[in-house]
Amino acid sequence: MSVRELRQAGLAGIGSSRIRANWAGIAIAALLSLFILTPLVNVAIWAFTEVWRYPAVIPQKFGFRFWADVLSRGDVHLAMTTSLSLAAIVTALSALICLPASYAFARLNFPGRNLFFMSFLTVYAFPKFGLYITIATIFLGLGLIGNFWGVVLIQLVSTLMFMVWIPVSAFQNVDRRQEEAARDVGASQLRVFWSITLPQVLPAISAAVLLTFVNTFYETEVAWLIGAPEVRTVPLLMVRFINSELVVQYGAVLSLLLWVPSFILLMLVRRFLGAQALGRALGA
Repeated sequence: MSVRELRQAGLAGIGSSRIRANWAGIAIAALLSLFILTPLVNVAIWAFTEVWRYPAVIPQKFGFRFWADVLSRGDVHLAMTTSLSLAAIVTALSALICLPASYAFARLNFPGRNLFFMSFLTVYAFPKFGLYITIATIFLGLGLIGNFWGVVLIQLVSTLMFMVWIPVSAFQNVDRRQEEAARDVGASQLRVFWSITLPQVLPAISAAVLLTFVNTFYETEVAWLIGAPEVRTVPLLMVRFINSELVVQYGAVLSLLLWVPSFILLMLVRRFLGAQALGRALGA
């Protein structure tokens, strides 16, 4: 067999192995998508179902009656307002506190830098619920149990991983040569940060803000432990619907309503930053 024939046979073998690998990847991706999407599709179907009786395979009647019932409830309006306010305030405070700290950890050398940096992340080294119980005993003495601002303070603890770790990595990966070139031509430190540094770290900061908002909006343990019964968020209301309401559609409608704010925020970030930049910031 000639060298050319051997090379062609080798290329054919590589091509067939790649095809098998591609089909295996497609099959795994399809099964994973089916596993993830099936519960979501089921919830979406129930949200728009008015009549679905056994043994029917598909609902006998679709409609918006249960949407009208849920959207007309005062407790839903109050819970949605509380959840959105809580997520917005916690995200804003976390950004105000953590982003300057992230810049300092990434760019400055000061005594105890590594110790302080690790202290921001130690909360994730212990079981969260046990930590929250300890904090709750302190909050009880301060009168912060059942208080909106008590929930805000303890929620800030849960945002440190997103608002510190992700921006620190972004600040460390900024191209220093561009910053030095800008300073060499007379740009001020503020101008360098605004024109060179910030555009490079903005996708990571946006990803951190997105994850912080979504994590706060969906959080249940803290809202129940610190805020209940006075502070009621949408996740807590949904738990009550599931446990005490006999109407499946109420929980399904509320589940879709929970998904809407984070979806809108994700689309806005994707629109203004681009899918590739956001994907790099999230590590995709």
